[in-house]
Amino acid sequence: MTAGGVDTPVERLTPVQAARELSCLAVTIAEHDRHYYQEDAPRVSDAEYDALRRRNAAIERRFPELVRPDSPSHRIGAPPAPGFAKVRHARPMLSLDNAFTVDDVREFAARVARFLGLAEDAEIALVAEPKIDGLSASVRYEYGYLVVGATRGDGEEGENVTANLRTVIDIPHELRLGDPPAVFEVRGEVYLSHADFAALNAAQEAEGKPAYANPRNAASGSLRQLDARITASRRLHFFAHGWGEVSDLPGASYWKVLSALRDWGFATNPLGSRCVTLDEALAVYRRVEAERAGLAYDVDGVVYKIDRLDWQERLGIVSRAPRWALAHKFPAEKALTVVERIALQVGRTGTLTPVAVLTPITVGGVVVARATLHNEDEIVRKDVREGDTVIVQRAGDVIPQIVAVVRDKRPANSRPFVFPTHCPECGSIAVREHDPKTGEPEAARRCTAGLVCPAQAVERLRHFASRDAFDIEGLGEKQIAAFWRDGLIEGPVDLFMLEARDGAGRPALAEREGWGPTSAGKLFRAIRARRRIGLDRVIYALGIRHIGQTTARLLARSYGTAEAFFAAMAAAQDHASADYAELLAIGGIGETVAEALLAFFAEPRNAAVVAALREQVDILPVAPPRAGSPLAGRTVVFTGTLAAMTRSEAKSRAEALGAKVAGSVSAKTDYLIAGPGAGTKAERARALGVKVLTEEEWLALLGPAVAVSSAAP
Repeated sequence: MTAGGVDTPVERLTPVQAARELSCLAVTIAEHDRHYYQEDAPRVSDAEYDALRRRNAAIERRFPELVRPDSPSHRIGAPPAPGFAKVRHARPMLSLDNAFTVDDVREFAARVARFLGLAEDAEIALVAEPKIDGLSASVRYEYGYLVVGATRGDGEEGENVTANLRTVIDIPHELRLGDPPAVFEVRGEVYLSHADFAALNAAQEAEGKPAYANPRNAASGSLRQLDARITASRRLHFFAHGWGEVSDLPGASYWKVLSALRDWGFATNPLGSRCVTLDEALAVYRRVEAERAGLAYDVDGVVYKIDRLDWQERLGIVSRAPRWALAHKFPAEKALTVVERIALQVGRTGTLTPVAVLTPITVGGVVVARATLHNEDEIVRKDVREGDTVIVQRAGDVIPQIVAVVRDKRPANSRPFVFPTHCPECGSIAVREHDPKTGEPEAARRCTAGLVCPAQAVERLRHFASRDAFDIEGLGEKQIAAFWRDGLIEGPVDLFMLEARDGAGRPALAEREGWGPTSAGKLFRAIRARRRIGLDRVIYALGIRHIGQTTARLLARSYGTAEAFFAAMAAAQDHASADYAELLAIGGIGETVAEALLAFFAEPRNAAVVAALREQVDILPVAPPRAGSPLAGRTVVFTGTLAAMTRSEAKSRAEALGAKVAGSVSAKTDYLIAGPGAGTKAERARALGVKVLTEEEWLALLGPAVAVSSAAP
């Protein structure tokens, strides 16, 4: 089942259907990321989440020209939670692509060989390690001493939990070696053993506190305690499995560095093994799966990593994950339960999402009670009805997906679920828009009321103030809903007028229930602090359809300043203009995203909100690209056939050196790298005065390889 509510095989999708489904998948997966990484309250099973990502990846492979800037393949995790100072990772903490079958794993090995230009039968040594179901963290050492510990957060920025990580049993405060490197950042997984988890829940229940659902949630909650003494009492453990920023590496292979980490005082998983062949790696998977039930900790698969670090360096990363690593997941667990009712949730864009409320059932040691049904097509396809007995499955620690209905257990008085045509929140008409080209209805049904709808108004304001947007601490959904209900705010600009209007004709904020002088003052200070904010956050905060974090960052980097961006959005309304062509020339921006942007800024009410917002905040320009690279901040385009490396590797090298890789040539292109067979792109580049480089000139420009380091997840 896909987010679009259809089961059309990928190979049979039309470009229009593919674009529509990728749009739906981007929104759905982003929402699940937020629930899982930020709130520790996932709403779908690992299996269902992974199925959505697999579908997205399969469509993108068949239609690479339709890959969206806000594609889930570009994202890692979700933003850090409040309560801790933030740490910017020197190198991103990456996620991993997943495999579910042996064929998936063999295709991974084949892709590596193709990327590196190896023979089909070339030996590719792998390291196979159990995938621990815990919380990713990093610990930074300077001259052998632990100085900073952080969570992964959104992959770019995490939470500073140094004091808490110092209490973890397997993390040394000082490295055991005579001449430690100047910088070495160790990465791994924080987890709780089954025995310690049982003891923790027994203590929770004895104190009248709620029990944790599973060891991962318990480890996450323990590591995020503001009092490190509480963390210390939880007996957390840590398996090291990689590194981030380093000044020097103690070996030329992953296995040798892992061995050095053990010598330095870290615990690494004893079931890990260096495998000369792929069959050996698959044997490790089968062995770990067989021993899984008897292990002292939770695992949900096996991770394979290319052993040679020079190959890792060449392979690089693609979006959110390294090309040189893969997680081979274990199958999902299943159980039977009953659909008590089907409820509807109204999202920020007015989408009506059906949710199956289940009779609580324990699956794999976790009690689950809800599952998303995505949209009305999904309900019709599976014929899910209230009162049905259903097969549900989970893999990990989250709410399950409905796999199928058990028809012979259906009640005699059962009736098909009728999806409402009016919004359950405001009563306005809810419609399914039709694609103007195909006439086919979209998967989602949306409320037509916009900001008049309480659900949408609150959600849009919540999005505006959220972590990835304006990041106004202390202004969550509960506070926004109360302010909106009482007429204190109607739109984003009103947030910045709260302090000036406070107490005018109504009780002051400090006098409201649940507030006081301290909390009110803290909120006003938080809002004042966001009067200076980056352009990418502003673009994302506007809540434009199809514009996620990745797209917002891409646009901000491309235009640099608020003045340039907003001027371009006005000028690009003319599709014959150079500004429109420049917008489409940005790598990753297609017609769907461009039209969504331009439609937003063409709406007078939106333009008025933006103009008023710009009077209230100082929008900061994008920081200049990193220095020390001849390609920093440059825009490059590749065409023709390259001999020394594959096109994928060339693009990866350019992006690693700070370049922006575009798909078409424009007046803003700095270099066109033209191999044999270059055609119209080379002609257009010469006509525009763009510098055209041969592959040899391109390689000379790249210069020596970048300093050795690894972005291990």
